[in-house]
Amino acid sequence: MTECTVRLASFSRSVSANLRISPIRFSPLCRSLPLTSASIIGKSLFCSLSHRRISVLSTNSTKSQFRTKSSMAETVTGKSKGKVEVFDSEEELAVSLAKYTADLSEKFCKERGSFSVVVSGGSLIKSLRKLVEPPYIDSIDWSKWHVFWVDERVVPKDHPDSNYLLAYDAFLSKIPIPSGNVYAINDALSAEGAADDYETCLRHLVKSKIVDISDATGFPKFDVMLLGMGPDGHVASLFPGHPLVHEKEKWVAFIKESPKPPPERITFTFPVINSSANIALVVAGAGKADVVHKSLGDSESSDLLPVQMVSPEGELVWFLDKAAASKL
Repeated sequence: MTECTVRLASFSRSVSANLRISPIRFSPLCRSLPLTSASIIGKSLFCSLSHRRISVLSTNSTKSQFRTKSSMAETVTGKSKGKVEVFDSEEELAVSLAKYTADLSEKFCKERGSFSVVVSGGSLIKSLRKLVEPPYIDSIDWSKWHVFWVDERVVPKDHPDSNYLLAYDAFLSKIPIPSGNVYAINDALSAEGAADDYETCLRHLVKSKIVDISDATGFPKFDVMLLGMGPDGHVASLFPGHPLVHEKEKWVAFIKESPKPPPERITFTFPVINSSANIALVVAGAGKADVVHKSLGDSESSDLLPVQMVSPEGELVWFLDKAAASKL
C-alpha cells in the first residue's frame, strides 16, 4: 500500500489516467467530475496503488393492515420488517423520498459534520429526482455529502451500463457536490482489483472519520443507504442463491458471473449493508409485487431472498408505490 496526498495540481493527470472519460461528453462538466478512490482532491488520503434498532410499526394481527393518511397509505406489518410506506404513485414516492433524505442530511450534518450516502443504480436514481428541485436543491448542504455506490458494474464510466454514469447524468451533475466527495470505482482495474481498491478507500475514509464505524460489528456504518430491488429479490449485486450473500469478512466483494448482465461487478457485502444507520428500500412497479409480498406478507418460507436479509442496525423504511404493494 502506498501513502499519497492528492493535490489540485494532479487533477488533470488523475482524471485522464484513472477515469478514462470521453473528453467530448464530459469536458464541459469536468469541474464536477467525481474521482476514483485514488484521486481525492484537496485532502490527504491513503490510497492503494491501485444497536440493532429497527423502527417497526407493529400489530398483533397476523395480516397486514393499512392506515390511510391523505393520499398515502402506511402499511403496518405483524413482523419486525421495518416501517413500510405505500404511495398512490411513484411521483408521490419520490416527493417523500426527497424529504426523508433531506431530513437525514440535516441531522447528520449537524451531528457529524458530514453525510455519507450510498446509492444503487436502476430506478432508484430516477426516484431521487426531487432532490435536485426546490426547496432541496438550495437548502441541502451538498458540500458535506459523500456519495458511494452499493454496487457497480465493472465497465468504463461512460458505458451505458455504468451505475456511475446513470447517477451522474440524472443527479450528481445537477448538484454542487465537491468532486472529491464522490467515490466511483477505478474502472481501469479488474473486478477483483476494483473491489480491493474500493475497500481500501473505505478503510481510509473510516480512519479519517468521513465514514462512521459500527461499534457492534466493526464494519463501516453509513448514514443512509438508498437501495433498489430487482424483480428476483436481489439487492446490490447480491443475487438469490449466490455464495456472496453469505460473505462475512469482506467489505467489498467482486462477482464475475452475475446472473444479470454485465457479468463483472463489485458489491458491498451484507455485513456492510446491515451496519447502516438507515436504509431506504425503494421499490416501484407491479413487476416487483410478488417479491414484496414474499418479503412483507405472511409467508414463512425459510428460503430467504437477498432483500429479506436487509436488516440494518438503525431504521429500515420501505418506500413502495401502489403497484408494488398490490399483493400485500
